Amino acid sequence: MEDCSLSYWIYMGVMSMFVGGAVKKILASQVRAAPTLVAWLGAAVLVERLCALWPPAVLALAVLYAGCCFLSGRGARGLPLPAEGRAVFITGCDSGFGKASAQQLDALGFEVFASVLDLSGPGAGELRRVCSSRLTLLQMDMTKPQDVQQALLTTKAKLGLRGLWGLVNNAGICVNFGDAELSLMSNYRGCMEVNFFGTVNVTKTFLPLLRKAKGRIVTISSPAGEQPFPCLASYGASKAALGLFINTLRHELEPWGVKVSTVLPSAFKTAQTSNSKYWEEQYRHLIQNLPPELLEEYGEDYTLETMELYQEFSKTANEDLSPVINAIAEALTSPNPKLRYYAGPGVSLMYFIYTYFPMYISDRFLQMHFLKKKVLPRGLRIDSGSHHNNNNINKT
Repeated sequence: MEDCSLSYWIYMGVMSMFVGGAVKKILASQVRAAPTLVAWLGAAVLVERLCALWPPAVLALAVLYAGCCFLSGRGARGLPLPAEGRAVFITGCDSGFGKASAQQLDALGFEVFASVLDLSGPGAGELRRVCSSRLTLLQMDMTKPQDVQQALLTTKAKLGLRGLWGLVNNAGICVNFGDAELSLMSNYRGCMEVNFFGTVNVTKTFLPLLRKAKGRIVTISSPAGEQPFPCLASYGASKAALGLFINTLRHELEPWGVKVSTVLPSAFKTAQTSNSKYWEEQYRHLIQNLPPELLEEYGEDYTLETMELYQEFSKTANEDLSPVINAIAEALTSPNPKLRYYAGPGVSLMYFIYTYFPMYISDRFLQMHFLKKKVLPRGLRIDSGSHHNNNNINKT
């Protein structure tokens, strides 16, 4: 009886370690790696069979597992790389993640090149006040090739013979809200011009310096580029294109020793997200430029509800930017940076549901936690009313 009890508790302990390890792997950065889940489940089945056939083997496996976890944990963490003597270029530092990461990386000891749209703006002014003399501010509109080339020349002149350790692709815009059909073509082009073409141009322009230093590329993307968030078609499409470019680059730059990471944030209050006047202007611009027949089909109350829901959602966004800033810093200083950083509450859970649950559950999850629309498009309300009246006529 005692042997049976001992074997049982050994079995429960080992199985708990394996199940706990599987859950940890799934919720960590590599949640999309389905083979990892299969491998863990296979190992759990093997342990279960060994326990039934030969209990002492389970104890040996437990010791081996604990040793592997200890060694792999030490290897994965390692000591952070020194920041002194290393230079980082960051785009979009007027506000939000860009400004905060410029401050943080400067405080760590990096030589920071921070691009801004407005050198006389409040964001640039704050960076001048709080950062060290190592900081270099550059005016750069990433949609203008001449600005990007001038930023490269300024950076190369300051670096001398050194390479560039890090490029943080942060700059991006979200200029619309609304159904894909209602989104203006100017919105699609605007998002692509900044989020995709602008980022691609900056990355290609600075790649020779990054290859020289065997450095890092850290790109701020969005879950909207991989999952069908309602009313974010133009923004999501631009981020989807960017994601594929960055992933392709990750494979191609591996032989050069350049490491590529992507940061996927949850909802944070940055730039214009909490600026109600900005979104009201966007709404008026949309109403004025929609074809009258399309506006009639959807109804102005439908588009108004979308704007109001978006503003409500923005108010609940996280004001603490540290999860994203810490992810950027880790990607630049870790000896073994992650390929993907899920920054902010709920992102890992969202990706777990998206990856391992049926599509209709994932879609439902997004609909419940993003924009809970109650107003139907006018065309559907009219059709529903006509159908109801026809049923009444048929009954009489």
